[in-house]
Amino acid sequence: MQLQTMGKTITDNTICAISTAPGIGGIAVIRVSGNNAIECVEKIWQGKKIAEMASHTAHLGTVIDSDGSPLDQVVLTLFRAPRSFTGEDVIEIACHGSLWVQQQLIRILIDAGCTMATGGEFTQRAFLNHRIDLSQAEAIADLIASSSRAAHRIALNQMRGGFSAKLKELREQLLTFASLMELELDFSEEEVEFADRSHLTTLANEIHTVISSLAASFATGNAIKNGVPVAIVGETNVGKSTLLNTLLNEEKALVSDIHGTTRDVIEDTITISGTMFRFIDTAGIRQTTDQIESMGIDRTFKKLDEARVVLWVIDATRPAADIDEIAEQIAPKSTEKTLIAVVNKIDAATPQHLDKIRKATDRFTTIEISAKQHTGIDTLQQALINAAHLPENDSNELIITNARHYQALTLADEAILRAIDGLEASLSGDFISQDIRECMHYLGEITGEITTDTILQTIFSRFCIGK
Repeated sequence: MQLQTMGKTITDNTICAISTAPGIGGIAVIRVSGNNAIECVEKIWQGKKIAEMASHTAHLGTVIDSDGSPLDQVVLTLFRAPRSFTGEDVIEIACHGSLWVQQQLIRILIDAGCTMATGGEFTQRAFLNHRIDLSQAEAIADLIASSSRAAHRIALNQMRGGFSAKLKELREQLLTFASLMELELDFSEEEVEFADRSHLTTLANEIHTVISSLAASFATGNAIKNGVPVAIVGETNVGKSTLLNTLLNEEKALVSDIHGTTRDVIEDTITISGTMFRFIDTAGIRQTTDQIESMGIDRTFKKLDEARVVLWVIDATRPAADIDEIAEQIAPKSTEKTLIAVVNKIDAATPQHLDKIRKATDRFTTIEISAKQHTGIDTLQQALINAAHLPENDSNELIITNARHYQALTLADEAILRAIDGLEASLSGDFISQDIRECMHYLGEITGEITTDTILQTIFSRFCIGK
């Protein structure tokens, strides 16, 4: 049987799945949710009667196989509807972490009347039962996938409803706006003006400021979620790959004294003091007739465009005169980024030669290191954290990390800007009202007040089974 809510379909069957990570562990948790969760689990349970348990309580008991033999001693926790994650009766069974026990427990739950959950089905039910909105559901996936302190904080803030509350506030303001405009249409023959145009223009501009600010935060949010992109560039054989390996603490890139060894882009991520960085080791910049190496150098300059921070690696043992030549190629592409000149191999340079290098790089932020000897790496890491310009970990600033949200905000901002233009041009209220309604539509897409089955399927298919 299927039930309809908000135009979406939710089945009344009871689902089950393993909610802990795959593999052997101390314990595993099997989750059951649905209107018949208590009835289904009661069939395989030996202990206090589940129907008599209070919500949010845990009980020790035994799971019984279909032949009456004990399978495992477990802890059962009951969450009664609607005070559960999904809004339905939910039971979590903590069993021992044996793979065989886990699979047998799932088997006997299915025999008792449950069906296997699909990816994200528990969270989807929470959304369809109005326990969370769509942006909060996506935040749960981001929280599970978070690999840095900053990404965790943003996902947690969104999951708790910080972003949703701001969108609700904006939609309420827009609804008042649209209502006043549409009220005028009902009295168009009397030429009554219910809405002060200057006030509406001020309100529309304030809404535009908030929406555009949220959309603009996506660049920072994307960097936090996927790693701050850092391009490692420079001439051949200056130690770029050695530096990458040192930062990652592994032999990720091939290191050789032969010029032009790195011919393609190599990427990897590492978390430094709670911030994730995505390092991009590029092909060395030089004049070459090698077609493959030339393609790698072309990709180097493309990655410069994508980077937020550029580490320009300079060999401290090479002539200082070479610096100006390479700067002409790198510096112009780094004007809107943080460019750090990393003078490498200082352990092999003479003091006199190092002084010449310092004079040649004095117009840049410069850090001296020896990637091979791990000298100056701590200073470089701190410079990277400063260059990332990410908000403080205790900041409550709203930051967008989701591309779907960014697209919807961009479209909403375009609609409110059209409304502002319409107000300034004294257009008819029906045209302005249409733009306001369109802005509300796109904001509603973010929270799921307006959505389609295709969007829901795409979002929840990315979840693991059991969540």
